[in-house]
Amino acid sequence: MDRKIATSGWKKPLKTVLLSGLAIAATALAYAVSVSGDTGLRQHVSKQNLSISAVQQGVFQDTLAVRGQVVPKTTVYLDSIAGGQVEERLVEHGDFVEKDQPLLRLSNTSLQLEVMSREAQATEQLNFLRNTQMTMETNRLNLRRDLLDTELQIRQLKRRLTQTEQLLAKKLVASDTLTQIREDLQYFEQRRQLTLEQQAQENSIRQQQLAQLADSATMLEKNLKLARSNLDNLLVRAPVSGYLSELNVEVGESKERGARLGQIDLPDEFKLVIQLDEFYLNQVSRDMPVRVQLNNQVIDAQISKVDSRVTQSQFQVEVSLPADLRDIRRGQSLDAELVLGGDKTNALLLKRGAFFASSGGNWVYVVDADGSQAERRDIRLGKRNQQYFEVLEGLSAGEQVITSAYANFDKATALNLQ
Repeated sequence: MDRKIATSGWKKPLKTVLLSGLAIAATALAYAVSVSGDTGLRQHVSKQNLSISAVQQGVFQDTLAVRGQVVPKTTVYLDSIAGGQVEERLVEHGDFVEKDQPLLRLSNTSLQLEVMSREAQATEQLNFLRNTQMTMETNRLNLRRDLLDTELQIRQLKRRLTQTEQLLAKKLVASDTLTQIREDLQYFEQRRQLTLEQQAQENSIRQQQLAQLADSATMLEKNLKLARSNLDNLLVRAPVSGYLSELNVEVGESKERGARLGQIDLPDEFKLVIQLDEFYLNQVSRDMPVRVQLNNQVIDAQISKVDSRVTQSQFQVEVSLPADLRDIRRGQSLDAELVLGGDKTNALLLKRGAFFASSGGNWVYVVDADGSQAERRDIRLGKRNQQYFEVLEGLSAGEQVITSAYANFDKATALNLQ
């Protein structure tokens, strides 16, 4: 007869414990895989916190909206030529001044003494030059007088020679008298020839010396005039007519030579100065069209200057404004559009967003048709304007793209949208 064998009491709890442990391990493994996928390749994201935009097909206007500041087109700076202490201000900041109008008066005792000393030196040298000229003229006159005396002696000796020859023929005078007269005549004729040679040489030298003296006198006069003009520079005058936009001086203040005193802005001539991001450095050029907004009007202008020096990731361009503009003031800010290129009528457009900071425009998250997931996809963007990026590759019209920031999930290849 068969007999049922009883199971030991401690084996039944052990089996239960083993089964429970296996279930817990399986649950933990499944949870670990889920967490690994969420934090590495796939991540759960709340759809309410995202900005999603559709890829559109339309006209891409290659323009850039900017804001610039109105500044004078031409500014003339006032610098101290002589230097000195400010004695008197004759105009005030913001006044309209005419050309050559006195603006302020300086005083410089050292300069005044220096000018007086230079005047004395120049006067002394000019007097020396005049004395030299007088000496040369005296020598010229002396040579001319000697020549006249010699010629007179020659004429007189020739008459005596004729008379003596006649008397000698009648034996009324001795022959030695005739010989003496002939020797004297020969001497004065030779002396006359020597005087002529000396006079010719003196004339040649005198012409050169007179030219040198005249140049020296002219130079001294210029130096004297320059020395006196330094005193005239103590009265600062307006070099042009315009608005005195700056006058950085106070009565009693000392200004060194070359110090900046102020500036004058020419009236009715303005330009627009715009700061641009260095991203546009190779897209901006001189004579590029610009549309400027002024008093609900659009004014056509052009870029007149591109300063390619980059400072703090920005560079500067200047836009020439028409001369007939009214109601425009220095320091005024104006909106403008830089026309970077022609419009494209059949372009793919993606709305600008914060995603560009994370991806650099190289990839985006594209939402699927039912809106439950988003996959990471490589793309290529072209130009951009104030509202849109131009899409060159990777997207099609109608696709939905997450355009908000990717900072919290930019490592994931896919997103679960909740």
